[in-house]
Amino acid sequence: MGLLNSVSFQRLQGGIDAAYKRQNVLANNVANEDTPNFKRSDVSFESFLQQQESGVKPTLNAKVTDSRHFQFGTNTIVPAAVVSTDETTSMNNNENNVDVEREMALSAENQLRYSSYVEQINSQISMMRAVIQGG
Repeated sequence: MGLLNSVSFQRLQGGIDAAYKRQNVLANNVANEDTPNFKRSDVSFESFLQQQESGVKPTLNAKVTDSRHFQFGTNTIVPAAVVSTDETTSMNNNENNVDVEREMALSAENQLRYSSYVEQINSQISMMRAVIQGG
């Protein structure tokens, strides 16, 4: 299994994709701050990944020969980022629920996550390059 096919690399790639999608969603929320009846959206990824990580991790994988079989064993599937809309709250008289300060704070947090994911990928690639080049 190569670096680009490893589970850790795929999870980092999933994190980068989720951060990109989250940035677009947050920007859309801010852009619609004054739009009547607009409801803010958010992206979930890290919580799904954490749920997956907290599960049981046996060392053997099951061979599945029928779609009705249960999956068990090491899970190598990276969860997808999911966009959800908060339809239950309203903050303004126009039924909008966007708080620009919160959106900007979430955007800053998202930028830190994105940078962290990129740094981790760069570190993995640097280690692989050192191994290949022998130094």
